Amino acid sequence: MKTLRVELGDRGYPIFIGQGLMGNAELVKPYVKGKQVLIVTNTTVAPLYLAACEKAFAGFDVHSVILPDGEAYKTLETLNLVFDKLIGERFDRSCTLVALGGGVIGDMTGFAAASFQRGVNFIQMPTTLLSQVDSSVGGKTGVNHPLGKNMIGAFHQPECVIIDTETLNTLEDRQLSSGLAEVIKYGLIQDEPFFEWLEANIEKLVAREPAALAFAIERSCEDKASIVAKDEKEAGLRALFNLGHTFGHAIEAGMGYGNWLHGEGVSAGTMQAVYLSRLLGDIDDGDFERAMELFERVNLPIYPPTVAEMDNDAFLELMAGDKKAKAGVIRLVLLKSIGEAYVTGDYPQDLLMDTLTDWRA
Repeated sequence: MKTLRVELGDRGYPIFIGQGLMGNAELVKPYVKGKQVLIVTNTTVAPLYLAACEKAFAGFDVHSVILPDGEAYKTLETLNLVFDKLIGERFDRSCTLVALGGGVIGDMTGFAAASFQRGVNFIQMPTTLLSQVDSSVGGKTGVNHPLGKNMIGAFHQPECVIIDTETLNTLEDRQLSSGLAEVIKYGLIQDEPFFEWLEANIEKLVAREPAALAFAIERSCEDKASIVAKDEKEAGLRALFNLGHTFGHAIEAGMGYGNWLHGEGVSAGTMQAVYLSRLLGDIDDGDFERAMELFERVNLPIYPPTVAEMDNDAFLELMAGDKKAKAGVIRLVLLKSIGEAYVTGDYPQDLLMDTLTDWRA
């Protein structure tokens, strides 16, 4: 087992990474406050891992709530099912919530924990690659709105993150690829040596070789934890994690949540950002080709959809509604080179429109 730490003073917490951690009672016990535990999961994960998770909390007053699976259910309406359980079972403010699932479950459970009785404790147990390398670390929680992704939420840090890499054995290939989009992101924004390692080992990740997956998860978490420690609430540096996300969130919203996985939107959105970076003269053709090739090698889309509902005007309107926009200006994360990203709202509008026109399937 590897142990990392997110350094946030008295709100810092450990990230445990290893095989067979799901049912480890001794591991989780120090991070449970009070006697009441509510495990929040979904219809896909519950048959696979709920029993093992409950075993880890033996001796506590354990309840569970099983939500419908999918990005389409990441809503306030679904979130009320969690509150119904908490209030109906008379949970108090010393309770602990456990997020057992992927990014949707982690975000919703964290937001429920941030909101219930003005804030209770929670533990992240991510079961998808995307949630293990990204959404479970850093305390971003929330739900979607029809007009924008993750527009309603809060920063609320977990007590710990427990990453059982064995859960990846039951992950669908498409979900694995979706998670790899976020892994590739870390190499692009700040870690060129990691990007080079990915170029040499990406097929091992696709083949789910345990040692390669463990290394990629650990390196991704290290990269994220280092920036979260410096910029918890995305005042500056942490915004680099949003490479491709302003474009990608527009794709997800425009296509209807759940039709494109988050990592698929990020992949195509990142290539839009990389294409714009090339138009600006920041990166050369070689780096552009390297980025595109790596996404293609994990079977991720590199172009946004071309359906009529996603014409340039509609796409731009969705981008303008992104939560990273400031004073009406769409702020983007772009690349100076592989391993070096920057945030800017100062770019020629005509080049953005050229990107939306040119970089299509």
